[in-house]
Amino acid sequence: MSILFKEIVFGPIQSRRLGVSLGINLLPRDGKLCSFDCAYCECGYNSQGKGKSGMPSREEVIQALELKLTEMKEAGTAPDVITFAGNGEPTLHPSFESIIDDTIILRDRIFPKAKICVLSNGTLVKKESVFNALNKVEDNILKLDSAIQETVRRLDSPNLRTFSVRDTIASYKRFNGKLIIQTLFVRGTHHGKTIDNTTPLEISDWLHALEEIKPASVMIYTIDRETPEKSLVKVPLSELKEIAAKVKALGFETSVAG
Repeated sequence: MSILFKEIVFGPIQSRRLGVSLGINLLPRDGKLCSFDCAYCECGYNSQGKGKSGMPSREEVIQALELKLTEMKEAGTAPDVITFAGNGEPTLHPSFESIIDDTIILRDRIFPKAKICVLSNGTLVKKESVFNALNKVEDNILKLDSAIQETVRRLDSPNLRTFSVRDTIASYKRFNGKLIIQTLFVRGTHHGKTIDNTTPLEISDWLHALEEIKPASVMIYTIDRETPEKSLVKVPLSELKEIAAKVKALGFETSVAG
């Protein structure tokens, strides 16, 4: 069963990785819109369609956010982070940079200690407005599930045929360390092909990519909810910790969520 966020602003929820997180969904509320079609996405596959609601306007987003932040302030509940996530890839919104600017102004006025976080698959970081926007937030969290092209094709299913994991790594290097890499480790099959991004070769190539990117930190996790591909299985916490130890040995701060 997929999970779709029916509101522009949702939560706050207790996130495994981020703490008390107030979510913002810039995508349609009755469908999914993403440049990846991940086998593990809690929102389901892109084939369900993007719905009929369309993306919310910049004005709708800021009105909904101001209302929710004001309610939280009155209730004495503070968010640790304001997180752009939702029903797909948030950077697809045409007013993404402007919305980030609006959010910073609101955050500074109402909850100045809260961080602003974007969970992105990184497919649009070549776009200057997206690159600029991500440089403005405290937690620029970008996906890198594998450094091997075929694995990304199987697990994340990029929409663009021209997608290149090497180009992605090169784009991430442009942030000069102002980014957090998030990687979901998983095993199973998808469309009849084996998926396992925990093999020695996978880990070796992924670690080399981290050395190139030089992120501020790395988030390691595995599936926690029902996935559209039913064959996928969690990677044990003990194995995640072993992978994390290798990342820490390279000098990168690392968090693990099993």
